[in-house]
Amino acid sequence: MPAGAKNKGGHFSLDSLTHTEYQEIAQKHEPPRSIFKNCLLAFLFGGGICLLGQAIQQGFVAWFDMTVKEAASPTVAVLIIISVILTSCGVYDKIAQIAGAGTAVPVTGFANSMCSAALEHKAEGYVLGVGANMFKLAGSVIVFGTVAAFFVGLVYAVFGLEGVHHP
Repeated sequence: MPAGAKNKGGHFSLDSLTHTEYQEIAQKHEPPRSIFKNCLLAFLFGGGICLLGQAIQQGFVAWFDMTVKEAASPTVAVLIIISVILTSCGVYDKIAQIAGAGTAVPVTGFANSMCSAALEHKAEGYVLGVGANMFKLAGSVIVFGTVAAFFVGLVYAVFGLEGVHHP
C-alpha cells in the first residue's frame, strides 16, 4: 500500500494519495495496449475510409460525367455528410473506439469533432452553445492547417519547384 494511502476497510482513501502514488496504482490496473494491433486497426479503418472516398469519387466520374478534379469536392462533401450522420446516430464514436486514429485523421474525423461538439452544446442555444463551442477542438486544426499552408506557400514562393514554378 502506498505510504500516503489510508486503508479504510480494505479500500484506499484517495484524498490522502499523492499524484505519484495514484499514478502507480493506476498503471498496475491499466490493461496492456498492443501497439501493433492499434496501428493495424488504424491503418485498416483509415484505409477503408479512403477506399470509400475513392469509390464515391469513381462513382461521380462514371455516373455524372465529371473529371477526377471536378469530382473531388463533392466526394469530400459526401464523406462529411456520412460522418455527420454517423456521429449524430452515435455510431461514429463506437467505430472510433475500435479504429483509433484511423477515424480521426481523415476529413471524416474533423467533421466528427465539429458535429459532436455541436451536439454536446446544443442545449445551451445555437449561438452561445453550438456556435461558440463547435470550433473548440476543430479550431486548433484549422489554425495549424492555415499556418502550415502559409509556410509551405512561402517556401514555394521563395524557392519554387524545378519545372513546376510558373511566375
